[in-house]
Amino acid sequence: MFKAIKSIFGNRCPKCGKGKVYKDKNIFLSLKTPKMNDECSVCHNKFIKEPGFFIGAMYVSYGLGVAEALMTYFVASQFFDKSLDLRIIPIIVVVMVLLTFFNIKLSRLIWIYMFRSIK
Repeated sequence: MFKAIKSIFGNRCPKCGKGKVYKDKNIFLSLKTPKMNDECSVCHNKFIKEPGFFIGAMYVSYGLGVAEALMTYFVASQFFDKSLDLRIIPIIVVVMVLLTFFNIKLSRLIWIYMFRSIK
């Protein structure tokens, strides 16, 4: 499990663990649209299995967004007197917008790893 998490954050191929999924070197701090490789340069594993394959990654992205919003709420609520202060909402929105590009890339990587063939 730890190896898979390390490979996901390392932008590594789910089959061989050596090739890159995204073309960019630093995928999580980039604000550009993600450019994926069609296949692994080492083992030639195809990353896009079929048209519309990454539609399911939207569910993963939604889950990441909810988890990030809850964590932001629990951290930000410590700085306010009331448990539900309306000033927390803009903070959550800003965090969600800032993490959008991170979530897009991470959710695709998680989705690829969910459907890898384990031998």
